[in-house]
Amino acid sequence: MAAPMSLAGKVAIITGASSGIGAATSVLFARLGANLALTGRNDKNLEQTGKKCEEHSCKPLLITGDVTKEADVENLVESALKHFGKLDVVVNNAGIIDLGGIENTTLERFDRMMDINIRSVFYLSSLAVPHLIKTKGNIVNVSSVNGMRAFPNVLAYCVSKSAVDQFTRCAALDLAPHQVRVNSVNPGVTVTELQKRGGLNEEAYAKFLERSKTTHALGRPGDPEEVANTIAFLASDAASFITGAQVPVDGGRHAMCPR
Repeated sequence: MAAPMSLAGKVAIITGASSGIGAATSVLFARLGANLALTGRNDKNLEQTGKKCEEHSCKPLLITGDVTKEADVENLVESALKHFGKLDVVVNNAGIIDLGGIENTTLERFDRMMDINIRSVFYLSSLAVPHLIKTKGNIVNVSSVNGMRAFPNVLAYCVSKSAVDQFTRCAALDLAPHQVRVNSVNPGVTVTELQKRGGLNEEAYAKFLERSKTTHALGRPGDPEEVANTIAFLASDAASFITGAQVPVDGGRHAMCPR
């Protein structure tokens, strides 16, 4: 596929790069010429992502870590700067989902969701900001259609992604005077391991994907590469006049109403 934009010479940090949307984004960024600092909790999967990036003449800096641990986040930024000398793009992709509504979501599970899905976004972004100001860089946050619409039995996840969207808008206004852009993508159901890690077994996940054909206007769930394409666009100079935006990559699900 011909690249519609370039990230040549850009230095990007991508979290959650060991699988799913994060891995797909890493490979696409490599193909578009970016220099990459990739982090994830699974070192074997992270290495696999790194090897795919190398196929596009990119030797990424791989840093195994947990975005909920402050020391790991600090090490990520410091290592990227030491290795590359600058920072242009931060992709806050790491996240989890957990099933449960108001009746059965424990405080511990709620706090874990917030720690991974929004607290880590705030902390990494805040550490990166001084360096992004120098390069007039940008931040792309991976949110969800669940940040835009309410769904039953995923209360903490919806709240965390709504927080990501509001963080995106507020940070965009804070950083606009410095010409630093902040945007988010809001995927619909995307074929990754997210839901299975969140509690769905193989049978339930298969039914979930089948049902997604009726809950998405385009009649199917999305692929990680489709979300990665939008992340790359927002990170590139092709989106130079876009900030504070939430971009649905959800096959039209955000526009649908049950009948």
